[in-house]
Amino acid sequence: MTKISIIIPAYNAEKTIIETWESIQNQTYYDWEVIAVDDGSTDNTLTVLKTIDDPRLKVFSYPNAGVSIARNRGLAEATGDYIAFLDADDLWTPDKLELQLAALESNPQAGVAYSWVIFFNSERNTQAPGHPHDFEGNVYPALLLNNFLANGSNPLVSRKAVESVGDFDPTFPHCADWDYYLRLAAQWPFVLVPQHQVLYRQSVGSMTSKIESIEHQLLTMLEKQFTTIAPEEYQRLKPQSLAWIYEYCTQQYLEYGSSRQDIERARQKLAQAIRLHPPIIFDEYGRSLLRGLIKRWVLTRFSPRIKPSI
Repeated sequence: MTKISIIIPAYNAEKTIIETWESIQNQTYYDWEVIAVDDGSTDNTLTVLKTIDDPRLKVFSYPNAGVSIARNRGLAEATGDYIAFLDADDLWTPDKLELQLAALESNPQAGVAYSWVIFFNSERNTQAPGHPHDFEGNVYPALLLNNFLANGSNPLVSRKAVESVGDFDPTFPHCADWDYYLRLAAQWPFVLVPQHQVLYRQSVGSMTSKIESIEHQLLTMLEKQFTTIAPEEYQRLKPQSLAWIYEYCTQQYLEYGSSRQDIERARQKLAQAIRLHPPIIFDEYGRSLLRGLIKRWVLTRFSPRIKPSI
């Protein structure tokens, strides 16, 4: 049996899939299989995948159904003792699998190993290391407050842990990974590899048009957690969890928005966050959002190049 199954959901990834594949080939740990699930791509993703000559790669193609169902289809084909997920535009450092596997084998009671993240843009001309959290063991309360794994390409999960929580929930595709990690954290200890090993690609696209949908999905997912999964002692965390969602939306509007309307939405989201959890205005993230909001408000107010949206 293969030690690690790597599941890659791929939709219109012809421009990035080879680089992602190469980051797997460059791993210092070699006992793996890759299950690539083409999710009804309309570009040449499937053709590109079929040019790869490696018996460890298995390629499947289905009509488009979304990233969660693509991951679930990959899970159904996986044979490994451990499962890793890698989105078709993200990358790993060469020692990612080796060190995460070692962490799990050194802590057999744990179900999940994770690492720190580096954020980079589509052109890879800017990189920003994510905040180095150090949560281990029972990480469920910390994970309720924000998704510190940050993306769908981070963890290595034991097969027993995967089988205990079932499939990804396709109800909220933009945050199904966070929901999945929360379900894992409710049952299994996590271990940390304290290194930046996951390179998460951020693509601007038409992000501002998606923020309202993402916000709705995040709120729905957290309501599910607090209603059906979170024990009583963690219910007090709900306002802070909701505040983080509004902080996240603030950050998205500030980063990707350009109109006065976008800046006003950022202001509204930050105000909601502060009402829910006033101490955020004193932490580093809250202060940085406030500074960013003031700066963007001044720019949109007085720069003749930035026009109000219609």
